[in-house]
Amino acid sequence: MEQLLEILSEIKEDVDFTTCTTLIDDGILDSFDILQIISALNEAYDLSIPASEIMPQNFNSAESLYKMVERLQED
Repeated sequence: MEQLLEILSEIKEDVDFTTCTTLIDDGILDSFDILQIISALNEAYDLSIPASEIMPQNFNSAESLYKMVERLQED
């Protein structure tokens, strides 16, 4: 989780990813941010995030992102 928070902070420095749970709902992350996150996660965790996983509930918080990464690593 620490690595994920570091990645997110590099993409959006001014966001408190440890507590925010409305990153998409409140428009904190835009589509460009999402693309950067997907690219960074693919590289950092050596996985490929399928289009079916790119939905708001997976990107609303660092915790939901981490759960998605864990789920994809298991597959």
